[in-house]
Amino acid sequence: MKNAVVARNYAEALVATAERHGDVVQFGLLMDAVAGAITVEPKIRAVLESPRITKQAKKQVLEQALKGRAPAPFIRFLQGVVQRGRQGLLPEISEAYQLLVDQHLGRVHAGVVTARPVDDRLAAAITERLTRAVGKTVLSHFRADPALVGGVIVRIGDRVFDGSIRRRLQLLRYRMLHARDAGRAE
Repeated sequence: MKNAVVARNYAEALVATAERHGDVVQFGLLMDAVAGAITVEPKIRAVLESPRITKQAKKQVLEQALKGRAPAPFIRFLQGVVQRGRQGLLPEISEAYQLLVDQHLGRVHAGVVTARPVDDRLAAAITERLTRAVGKTVLSHFRADPALVGGVIVRIGDRVFDGSIRRRLQLLRYRMLHARDAGRAE
């Protein structure tokens, strides 16, 4: 829990820096790239987390790797994280940053499950309809589940909208079983 609070504090500082430089989305992309590199490349993680490598050397490595690819304030932010020994939190900071940017830009994420993969036109239509219904920009994440038979299930935050045929069949079965049981009780 403590790490989540610390990561959010760093993310808030990065959002403030990004806003001052008018690059909130770009900083998010860069933060995702850095966090992704740390997550998938063991050598990068080893360098950043090694107690044998000085903080100054780690900061120089970051500067050399990102110079010309990232704005100076972003590099200084990463160097500040390293200076305080929090480089192990970079993936969590990235995640917290994305959540803050979504709030800042009025975006929500929606998990959309369909029976079959959707094409681009249908995906755009579903996303547009969700955006109108929610009143915020919706970033849809689609996946297919053949067990649905048909229809769609949408999850936005902790709300679930189940319009699947599977759910309708379950409700019909429940009603039929309980109607039969109610008839026996009389």
